[in-house]
Amino acid sequence: MLIAHISDTHITSPGNKTYGVAPMAENLARCVEHISQMVPRPDVVFHSGDVTNAGTAAEVRHAVALLEKLDCPVFMVPGNHDNGRVLSDECGSTICPMGDYVVDDFPLRLIGMDSTDPGKPGGKITTAQAGWLETQLSSEPEKPTLIFMHHPPVKCGVRESDRDGFVGADLLGEVVGKYNNIERILCGHIHLLIHARWQGTVVTTAPSTGMQLGLDLTMEKEPAFSLTEPGYLLHDWTQQQQLITHTVSLARGEGPYLFEEQG
Repeated sequence: MLIAHISDTHITSPGNKTYGVAPMAENLARCVEHISQMVPRPDVVFHSGDVTNAGTAAEVRHAVALLEKLDCPVFMVPGNHDNGRVLSDECGSTICPMGDYVVDDFPLRLIGMDSTDPGKPGGKITTAQAGWLETQLSSEPEKPTLIFMHHPPVKCGVRESDRDGFVGADLLGEVVGKYNNIERILCGHIHLLIHARWQGTVVTTAPSTGMQLGLDLTMEKEPAFSLTEPGYLLHDWTQQQQLITHTVSLARGEGPYLFEEQG
């Protein structure tokens, strides 16, 4: 099973660049084209939030117009830049149900959770959500499972997101730590590729499709992004039941060349 994982597309209304400089619609279009031409083709595409930049219906419709060119199922969870209700209304309940949901049609069970705290940039999981997750996991405790949410429930050494925080991370951790079938918790928000061991599993954050934060381990610099070539993650659930993650970059470079002297 192949899952293309895109995140933090920050789509604006047609004709506009994100923050006036980032061609995020063009970047998403390039990712969609690349996914569509991949052999073998991904079975599903999952967007881990910040689909839009300001959460408007016009932005969502612009994103949908780009994503609908994919011929595989697409699922989403909202990010802090999205309006969850608008996202669900414009995308439809199949692509982005309101609230938390389960997709159980594949060898891997996919659980989407809404980690947004409306009006705030940080993450939040409520007691009710943690209880809901416990119910889902306990129903099939042996089935390999991926959990998608926008915010990583761990501090990642990124100044802005670490300060934003994650309310209820302890509640989520209590549930996650009980089960050994959670292959990964897949997130966005950070605009960097990060892996962190947490509660017996691994939290992975996908890079943005074109706006990456600079790595600053001093956590002293003001947050700022750089424009990069589009990219996404590809999660491969193998026949040996291993989850292997590839970083896909659409950077245009010379090659390919064989590993031998040229000319």
